[in-house]
Amino acid sequence: MSNSIHILLAEDEPALGQIVKESLETRDFKVTLATDGAQAHLLFKEQKYNILVLDVMMPQLDGFTLAKKIREENEHIPIIFLTAKSQVEDVLEGFHVGGNDYLKKPFSMEELIVRIKNLLQRSTTQQTAAVHQLGDYSFDFPKQRLQYQQDDPVKLTHREAHLLYHLLLKKNTVLDRSYILNKLWGSDDFFTGRSMDVFITKLRKKLQKEERIEIVNVRGYGYKLIAP
Repeated sequence: MSNSIHILLAEDEPALGQIVKESLETRDFKVTLATDGAQAHLLFKEQKYNILVLDVMMPQLDGFTLAKKIREENEHIPIIFLTAKSQVEDVLEGFHVGGNDYLKKPFSMEELIVRIKNLLQRSTTQQTAAVHQLGDYSFDFPKQRLQYQQDDPVKLTHREAHLLYHLLLKKNTVLDRSYILNKLWGSDDFFTGRSMDVFITKLRKKLQKEERIEIVNVRGYGYKLIAP
């Protein structure tokens, strides 16, 4: 996998950044190192990357602000945050702004590499598969159909299908409420928010045959699809 993988690493501690870069390169990853958030944003615009590894506390642009900007340009590229912060609120904020994983310092290179590979594998599967498995459900996004085991398929509306798809892209992490409202409804005001809540309720009912699946409300942040 690693031969064709290009990583954008943003780390403002020069020694640590160089160590991580060289360690990843010994595993045949291609790594571009940025030493602040603004430089990382410029590099992101100039080249194509497969995954981003971003320090949270950086000058110019911190990692969370950088991730917000990147998510406006690219919804799917995996993002891992590196940080010494360990508070639950910080972890939730990382997912809230579009991060896919969160690694606390100090960390081992082996753990970072495992997380990179897992995210890349998940990202590839999600973007290439027409039919997604959600426990015992099959979700055919292009045809907007949801099927439980051998039952007859249930037809989803356009908005239900797209909402479920975005929940699936962020499976087991938080889908930002404002992001999905602006993405699917074009606004994140009170009335569109209530409309989305209705669609979430409809999806919950259509997924209720599978006990391992749950859509939970993460208060103040958004929704999380919990699924195997």
